Amino acid sequence: MIGRRQFITLIGGAAAAWPLAARAQQPTMPVIGYLEAGSPEPSANLVAAFRQGLSEAGYIEGRNVAVEFRWAHNENERLSDLAADLVRRRVDVIVTPVSTLAAFAAKAATTTIPIVFGTGADPVKAGLVTSLNRPGGNITGANTMSTELLPKRLSLLNELLPSSSRFAVLVNPDNPFGTDPTYAEVRVGAAAIAQKLEVFTAKSNAEIDSAFAALVQKGANAVVFSPDALFDSRRVQLATLAARYQLPALHWKREFTEAGGLMSYGSNVAEVIRQTGIYAGRILKGEKPGDLPVLLPTKFDLVINSQTAKIFGIEIPSTLLAHADEVIE
Repeated sequence: MIGRRQFITLIGGAAAAWPLAARAQQPTMPVIGYLEAGSPEPSANLVAAFRQGLSEAGYIEGRNVAVEFRWAHNENERLSDLAADLVRRRVDVIVTPVSTLAAFAAKAATTTIPIVFGTGADPVKAGLVTSLNRPGGNITGANTMSTELLPKRLSLLNELLPSSSRFAVLVNPDNPFGTDPTYAEVRVGAAAIAQKLEVFTAKSNAEIDSAFAALVQKGANAVVFSPDALFDSRRVQLATLAARYQLPALHWKREFTEAGGLMSYGSNVAEVIRQTGIYAGRILKGEKPGDLPVLLPTKFDLVINSQTAKIFGIEIPSTLLAHADEVIE
């Protein structure tokens, strides 16, 4: 016979084993690797948009999916190591919702883990995919068309400042996937408006300050920015410098205008990134990335900051006001 003390010991041991056995039977939570060239703070709204897309696909972070974030903090040379780290972590999907450089780092790191990118450049011309409709392989994503819209931005700037004789374009030379397409689109835009353009470069906060001083010294009447994580993280700095030098600036997304920039024109980046969250969820459910077509934006927003225009002494033409999707008072 089993004594009372032995019986209690057996029962206690079995009870302790039950939760362990139950946990062992629970399915492992899928993990998404989130890789970006920039920093978390200026990207908070974009991360929220990604999480929204995930939730629409049936995944809630911390409940039935985990997200491992990796940020390069504008140190592009770190992207390869960060991508390799996610591969070693054996994540189920890698998403690079904003950065073309991050997308290429992920693509170089794995040919098996599914990748969902976001890019402002043409993904076929850049070499991310061979086809928009059938990307093939382990990669798909969405295109914000931020770089491709440069000629349109130059046209809007010319409409805003028809008497200007010289525009400047600021690019980050450390981002070849942004710089080379920018040069190509700038040439197209300059020819369309018969405007003289000069390209300036900056790859750090200090160089942004120097670039503004240089382009004003060279007689630039306005500036357009190449889409880049560095500039995205320095929105307030750019707005402050533009105000200091009385230099009108046109940006690629509304967040710049909300931070005090004069005007922005581009796709709704948050909406595009929401779609990358949906794609990540669909892939977790078993769909193959190579079968999912690269998504293109369907709506483009013109946002004007009328307070900034008053500071610059600029009267916004009625034609631009009529086409504006939002005027910040």
